[in-house]
Amino acid sequence: MAMSQGANLAEKALGHRDNAITEQNMTNPSRDAEKYGDPNETMKALAWMGKNTVRVIETPKPKIIEDTDVILKVTGSTVCGSDLHLLHGSVIQLQKGDILGHEFCGRVDSVGSAVKGLKKDERVVCSFQIACGSCMYCKQKLSSQCERTNSNNTEYQMYGGNTAGMMGYSHFTGGFAGGQSEYVRVPLGEVNLLKLPADVPDEKGLYLSDVLATSWNCVVDTGVKKGDVVAIWGAGPIGQMCAEMSFTNGASRVILIDGGAASWRLDMVKGKMPKVETLNFTDLPKGESVTSELKKMVHGGPDVALECVAGEYAKGWGHYFEMMLGFETDTSEIINEMITSVKSYGRVGVTGVYVGFTNHFNIGAVMERGIRLIGNGQAPVHLYWEKLLGMIQSGATDPLQMLSHRVKVDELEEVYSRFDKRQDNMQKVFVETRFSDPPCAGSPSLTTYKS
Repeated sequence: MAMSQGANLAEKALGHRDNAITEQNMTNPSRDAEKYGDPNETMKALAWMGKNTVRVIETPKPKIIEDTDVILKVTGSTVCGSDLHLLHGSVIQLQKGDILGHEFCGRVDSVGSAVKGLKKDERVVCSFQIACGSCMYCKQKLSSQCERTNSNNTEYQMYGGNTAGMMGYSHFTGGFAGGQSEYVRVPLGEVNLLKLPADVPDEKGLYLSDVLATSWNCVVDTGVKKGDVVAIWGAGPIGQMCAEMSFTNGASRVILIDGGAASWRLDMVKGKMPKVETLNFTDLPKGESVTSELKKMVHGGPDVALECVAGEYAKGWGHYFEMMLGFETDTSEIINEMITSVKSYGRVGVTGVYVGFTNHFNIGAVMERGIRLIGNGQAPVHLYWEKLLGMIQSGATDPLQMLSHRVKVDELEEVYSRFDKRQDNMQKVFVETRFSDPPCAGSPSLTTYKS
């Protein structure tokens, strides 16, 4: 929390860059209700209220503030593993009252005067990143690196460049209100919304916003090819979909690694994908490690390792205290484990969120054994979402396989708590609002937590 407050002060001192073409730091219409809020209607929204605290609040419905805006009635959202990094305060520059949620779909409620290709009530899914559509990166559909939607100077100084602005993901990525709400404003809406056809229900189309594109990007960017043995760290939704997509891209074997409070996920994924092999790190015999077990399972180790966890989860006390004391922001333990596990000249793809700096990184193994360490980056959703939509329609991929719960937006506080604790076998949720359609075939029935 202190780090986040310090980063907010640093950004105030530095001042924003002058590159953004859309309003920054509008993370809740109540920040300036006269400027950003509809005076005639309020909505429910999930807001960050401090480290490990979120709350469903009543706040003004957003209104159009730029002629390229689109206001959506949210018909579906979800909670992502990367939302937990916000909950924990691991991502800097959060402010009390910020509305969260970067994965959502909905129906068009209203459009700005410059929007010509979208009409009221059309069903759409929103990219989690905000792209301008015309900069150097957007012309290549590398939308996550858009040059004109995030003016945060702290991020620019830390990374040597800005990512795109991101929905519901702190002021570090531009400061945009998210979609764990009943309404949401989508900047540059015509660029960042994809129409959903009638044969793709919200319970499938929603996940084009992030998880499907992120999983596909992790697999193809790390170069999974025919015959590869792939090891995946983390059996959450991204790890699960990376397993399926590795097989789609020709992998001969996929080994999924998880443990602790999340051990149940290994059995859950195995039940849906029997050819997946699993490794539970909490069941390792004394003196054995994930690396040693993988070397037994595969001569020389896997060809490819995919990181689908994140850098905030320390396994040992050393990194735990270093992060707690601010000596590093992320642990290197999982990446080091991956580096030592793969074959020489193996490929290591990092798609879990890493925010800043780490200690004790095994650079010697990278150099001496020729390991290809690949930062997959925030997935460029625009590069993939039309292809992935076609895969949903053809049955080549089915997002329903990871969907475990359907919940109401009113109960998101409890959902965050249970998801964070890996309780109730909660893999991926569909969050409904008063605007949602009835559940589609194969979708979980509604779970409620309020008595």
